[in-house]
Amino acid sequence: MHRFVSAAGRAAGRMPASCRGAGEEALRGAAGRPARGARLPPEGTARWSSAAKASAVKINEKASREKILTLESMNPQVKAVEYAVRGPIVHKAGEIEKELRKGIKKPFTEVIKANIGDAHAMGQRPITFLRQVVALCTYPNLLDSPSFPEDAKKRARRILQGCGGNSLGAYTASQGINCIREDVASYIERRDGGVPADPDNIYLTTGASDGITSILKILVSGGGKSRTGVMIPIPQYPLYSALISELDAIQVNYYLDEENCWSLNVNELRRSLNEAKAYCNPKVLCIINPGNPTGQVQSRKCIEDVIHFAWEEKLFLLADEVYQDNVYSEGCQFHSFKKILYEMGPEYSNNVELASFHSTSKGYMGECGYRGGYMEVLNLHPDIKGQLVKLLSVRLCPPVSGQAAMDIVVNPPVPGEESYSQFIKEKESVLNNLAKKAKLAEDMFNKVPGVHCNPLQGALYAFPRIFMPSKAIEEAKAHKMAPDMFYCMKLLEETGICVVPGSGFGQREGTYHFRMTILPEIDKLKILLEKMKDFHIKFLEKYA
Repeated sequence: MHRFVSAAGRAAGRMPASCRGAGEEALRGAAGRPARGARLPPEGTARWSSAAKASAVKINEKASREKILTLESMNPQVKAVEYAVRGPIVHKAGEIEKELRKGIKKPFTEVIKANIGDAHAMGQRPITFLRQVVALCTYPNLLDSPSFPEDAKKRARRILQGCGGNSLGAYTASQGINCIREDVASYIERRDGGVPADPDNIYLTTGASDGITSILKILVSGGGKSRTGVMIPIPQYPLYSALISELDAIQVNYYLDEENCWSLNVNELRRSLNEAKAYCNPKVLCIINPGNPTGQVQSRKCIEDVIHFAWEEKLFLLADEVYQDNVYSEGCQFHSFKKILYEMGPEYSNNVELASFHSTSKGYMGECGYRGGYMEVLNLHPDIKGQLVKLLSVRLCPPVSGQAAMDIVVNPPVPGEESYSQFIKEKESVLNNLAKKAKLAEDMFNKVPGVHCNPLQGALYAFPRIFMPSKAIEEAKAHKMAPDMFYCMKLLEETGICVVPGSGFGQREGTYHFRMTILPEIDKLKILLEKMKDFHIKFLEKYA
């Protein structure tokens, strides 16, 4: 039977004898033996005919065709996205780590990644009870083990009963497991002193970021001067500017007052809003409390003023409250926007649209990898509520293990339960250590010439202001870098310490900062701060 052989097959040396070209016959001679002086290719190698060569050229031409997806053809909104927390400085840190592993000598032996609030990566131990419940949910056979306390088993059984087939491996409702949303509502009521919370207003999310993304997707609309403007604090967490770019919305900056411990001034909100009305439709106001990267905790009076401003100007409020457990300074207290909104009376509580967010990633838990979170959305139009559920259904459901982790955050052991004593001990240990580290970082930075750090009232970061000599600024410009990026690159290359330049979060023109997490263990944090002090003094001397 005649066999058809592709050009690729011939090129690979798989050409059948019947298809060999005349050139080979000439080499073999009349008797089928090689002609005198002729050399045949070794057996099994390609024997090229002119037709095969032509076909191979065509294949190569096809293989090297232009890519469909290029920087020029890609979605320009995605290309505009920047996320400083995992930006160029972190990429450089990764390169240095590879060099260290290869044995390349550096002035240091390890890279310390103080760029991100990743508690467990920095050595914080998991909360035992949370891990016990998630383990039981993940492998229910452990429910028969005497090694696990009964209160952990009780919570695991409740969560599993809410899952299809009693398994974390099943999809859940798009809004999340019903019993967990009930637990979130109960938590909010306890937190806010009895202010009612409806489980139907609770949406479980893939970390807080997922909830923020979903709400902004629904809020952004219009074109030209009617395009949605989103008011964000400067400095801000770069998720907001990245999302605004991705959604092709309009970023509207309002500045926190560094001279007054990064407080929020309503006059600054009004200035920002009025200026923005000339080029967009400002309709969203984002607040981060406690602040990231700035670490301030907003006062009750400030929150009342913001709510009144949002009511007056018809703004949709987003309250990013993922650091609500991280409050350290005496005289500071976390007040939820939800609680203050209700205490201001029905004129506000029945009208101001508010979405607030929480997460398993911060607080005392530090469970970043589980990607657990929730949002509570108030005063949403019934039609929009349906649209939100539809949008969330596209991603099917949040990670179910993350939902289970979120349940333990809002439904921890209570007095009288077997695990309560250990849980409280672990929780208070984490928060007390964070308070010590916040004070340590603040005091150390303020002892360094050319550095000023506001009190770290809450959250997980220091955001000190640094003095940059004019020669350093000139050299940064020569390297086409923002001055604080230049500073942070030098810090990384000379000490192995990775922090994020303030320009990645936004700052007033002419000021320079960096953000550093306070999560390293105390002994390591002391060494890190000493290294930073020595570096800064040498930096000032070099560029004086």
